[in-house]
Amino acid sequence: MTRIAIIGGGPGGYEAALVAARLGAEVTIVDRDGIGGAAVLTDCVPSKTLIATADVMTTFEDAPELGVRIGEDAAHCVTGVDLARVNARVKALAAKQSEDIAEGLAKAGVTVVHGAGRLADGGATVEVVTPGDGAGKGIVEKVAADAVIIATGARPRELPSGRPDGERILTWTQLYDLDELPEDLIVVGSGVTGAEFAGAYQALGSQVTLVSSRDRVLPGEDEDAARVLEEVFQRRGMRVLSRSRAASAVREGDRVTVTLEDGRTVQGTHCLMAVGSLPNTEDLGLEAAGVERTPSGHILVDRVSRTTAAGVYAAGDCTGVLPLASVAAMQGRIAVYHALGEAVWPINLKRVSSNIFTAPEIATVGRTTFNAESDDPKFDVVKLPLDTNPRAKMLGFHDGFVKLYARPGSGTILGGVIVSPRASELIHPVSLAVDLHLTVDQVAAVFTVYPSLSGSIAEAARRLHKEEE
Repeated sequence: MTRIAIIGGGPGGYEAALVAARLGAEVTIVDRDGIGGAAVLTDCVPSKTLIATADVMTTFEDAPELGVRIGEDAAHCVTGVDLARVNARVKALAAKQSEDIAEGLAKAGVTVVHGAGRLADGGATVEVVTPGDGAGKGIVEKVAADAVIIATGARPRELPSGRPDGERILTWTQLYDLDELPEDLIVVGSGVTGAEFAGAYQALGSQVTLVSSRDRVLPGEDEDAARVLEEVFQRRGMRVLSRSRAASAVREGDRVTVTLEDGRTVQGTHCLMAVGSLPNTEDLGLEAAGVERTPSGHILVDRVSRTTAAGVYAAGDCTGVLPLASVAAMQGRIAVYHALGEAVWPINLKRVSSNIFTAPEIATVGRTTFNAESDDPKFDVVKLPLDTNPRAKMLGFHDGFVKLYARPGSGTILGGVIVSPRASELIHPVSLAVDLHLTVDQVAAVFTVYPSLSGSIAEAARRLHKEEE
């Protein structure tokens, strides 16, 4: 029986553990922060639960167009949100999800050791410092392993000149401790995290100022999609400051002042620092074990999750491959397959679908305008505005589009972008097309429901066929 030790209980760790146990390995997870990791406890699950409430508020905002009267009578139908109750629900759901995962691990026969793990004996052993007896001293245990998987995740990056205090200056892990909705929220950072929270709190009722160091929001995403989202943000009353890099954030009583590098200042009641993340790769014994890191501190891995040390693998945000829970889980599973000598398919990031949970959502897979020209200059593209779709008209959806990329000649679908409410549910057929190398003709030939939002995917494929002609 092969012994596998996993440091970290997030998606990269617990998915690897479940696969390894199913294949007959003896599995131990060393977990410090809670089963499920940041994805379940402080990131994906909590943020998307919060956004679910924001989506309801957006629905009410758009209801009058559909003929629904809101707030004209004696008692308003919707008067706002109770953030304390919202956050209590967020935490309860996260805790329940963590509990469910832990139960699944126990049923699979996985041993979970609570404590901080690090490599020892050249990577042949995981040394664990478990909580002590209350005297402040931890107990050191050793877990022998034939293979080790490091899945320690990442943490919010902090600016030295804007240290979070957990009350007025916050990271995204601290937002769920708020009992009252921020009146004026400054969001520093316009990447995925910043955009999601900026949109959510705007919908919940906060006045939001989004500070972006780049010339647009979502600088690493599809340009057309980012442009649509920024227009929606501004139309809903958000203040977007582009090309405005934050130099500092200072709390003064119940106010926060953010000073920009050009000397301008922005004031609010709260400030969310969404300026990226840092890998949790310190104090793991990596150097002594021969595990190399990149200049950014991420663990260097290949496409089957191997590090530079024999028998040591890594998965998830600590590798910097792609900060998605789905990618972390796949890296963990691939590591197990390779370690146990199973057939393994190296990870292919061109087939990864992702979603930004703003309103509207932005879902992508494969080629987009952000990477198409640099990856492969030969491609055809069709973009259909969402407001030409009959189902979208019925639902009152105006902002968004469906865009497909295909290879000239063969018509093979290379990727796609969907900007729409519930785009996360619509991207799957495009992901299947990319993964299975389907052509535009094959996608166009499949029946779709009429009327449906997915009909625009088939229509885009039909138009790409015309482009070929």
